[in-house]
Amino acid sequence: MLNTREEALSLLRQYNKEPFHLLHALTVEGVMAWYAGELGYGAQRDFWAMAGLLHDIDFERWPDQHCAKAPELLREAGADEALIHAVVCHGYGLCSDVEPEHEMEKVPFAADELTGLIGAAVRMRPSKSVQDLEVSSLKKKFKDKKFAAGCSRDVIRQGAERLGWDLDTLMERTILAMRSCEERVNGELARLEAL
Repeated sequence: MLNTREEALSLLRQYNKEPFHLLHALTVEGVMAWYAGELGYGAQRDFWAMAGLLHDIDFERWPDQHCAKAPELLREAGADEALIHAVVCHGYGLCSDVEPEHEMEKVPFAADELTGLIGAAVRMRPSKSVQDLEVSSLKKKFKDKKFAAGCSRDVIRQGAERLGWDLDTLMERTILAMRSCEERVNGELARLEAL
């Protein structure tokens, strides 16, 4: 059974070696943990975080089967169906026809692409940190279609709508979520790369 974070991290690393993909997984894990607390699901924080950590488990090795290969990998590891559903529906409309239903599933759908956009914006900043990134600056990057072109603006907009939020609220909250975990994520990535 897939019960602990250590087991989930080990499973992730079995299929993901690239630092960029590990950074993204750790970031979405931290973002999901923050959102669980923020939205009143503190008791389910570990589940939210695990869904974030494993959301792209199949992407590095099977990019053309993203969200299609994940259920097989997760079932083999003993993941429950709720976790599998949460992982697969984050790709709704892009690479999955499984729709996000619960608030817990709508958050990674909304935040996954946005964390990529924020990460790209941060890499352009002198500080290389999300700590001094403001919504106004992010909105300029969002409007520039050439910047981080792989991050779907449509999915980010749809994600905000599914949550019943405006785009500014989604951006502000996701920046705060990334600020909350940035130091831990960077430290853990450095540790993993040193192994």
